[in-house]
Amino acid sequence: MDKDWAYKNKEIQTLLAKEASFKEAIKKLIEFREEMFVQITQIAETYPDEAFSLMPFPGAAGYHCKTLAYSIWHIFRIEDIVAHEMIAGDEQILFYDKFFEKIASPIITTGNELEGKDIAKFSKKLNIQELYLYSKTVKESSNQILLQLQYKDLKKKFTEETKQKLIESKCVSEDENAFWLIDYWCGKDVKGLIQMPFSRHWIMHIEAMRRIKNRICKLARKGVNPVAFCGLSCDHCFLGEWCGGCRTEYNVCSFATCSEGRICPNVKCCNEKNMDGCYECSELENCDKGFFTKSNDGANAAKAQSLYIRKYGKKEFLKVQTRLHEKYDFQKVQEILGQDYKEALKILEDHT
Repeated sequence: MDKDWAYKNKEIQTLLAKEASFKEAIKKLIEFREEMFVQITQIAETYPDEAFSLMPFPGAAGYHCKTLAYSIWHIFRIEDIVAHEMIAGDEQILFYDKFFEKIASPIITTGNELEGKDIAKFSKKLNIQELYLYSKTVKESSNQILLQLQYKDLKKKFTEETKQKLIESKCVSEDENAFWLIDYWCGKDVKGLIQMPFSRHWIMHIEAMRRIKNRICKLARKGVNPVAFCGLSCDHCFLGEWCGGCRTEYNVCSFATCSEGRICPNVKCCNEKNMDGCYECSELENCDKGFFTKSNDGANAAKAQSLYIRKYGKKEFLKVQTRLHEKYDFQKVQEILGQDYKEALKILEDHT
């Protein structure tokens, strides 16, 4: 488990145990959930749809043997069922505002019954953006339920009537790999459900999603030119685990994610001019497009690197980057090169 997340989860559970710190625990839990949900948002808003049905670890022991789409569905179906069928006693979000129809899922269950290739087949059928909106809506509705809880509610236990209600809802498969969930949930009080699935369940599956997307990015970048259009080195970038680079469909560089159509202005310009990169452009020195926007604190570093590539080539550029990164981390390298592009070019040449 991520050490920082493990610490935060432990702190929340400790605070949850005392009435005096109960409200603080709920506040911290919601903040923690928002922090973790950012990971899901970044994946949903930046990765192409085909990424969500890929299984880079088929047959592996652990949650990372699933797909990104399955992971999102599974996390939020379980939370939706537990939050609404059990704690709030109202309608599940899946059946609100036609989410089920919009997502186009062939099942209403948690997905525990699915294995191997069936997980990939299931994932391909889902509308990913609607699935993301569903997950966001479930998260927000659960947060509201958490905020309405009183300390005394934590000890509430569930009756045989609740168990029968869950069975009749058909939201948990009768398959032996899934049906145990009903007894598991009904054997807990509200406090136990807050611990699992409202917090720990998220940690386990979002960490698995990290492993999945890291592997997908690594595979996407295999054999691809590691030099970005603007002149940055994808092999040395801090986004390396998240981003496939601007020469792949897994581009999460800031100037891609914030630009129209998720296409970086530098990429668009180079494609229009049929250029391999900005380093081939005669207008480079005076360019202020995309990454070279004057207000961008990485503009000088990128421009210096492109100028270096123009002069010495990409192969030598990557060697220089490796030498610099043996001395400094990515942020420091960008800081050193970011003062003035002419001075930065000299620094790069000094490391040739």
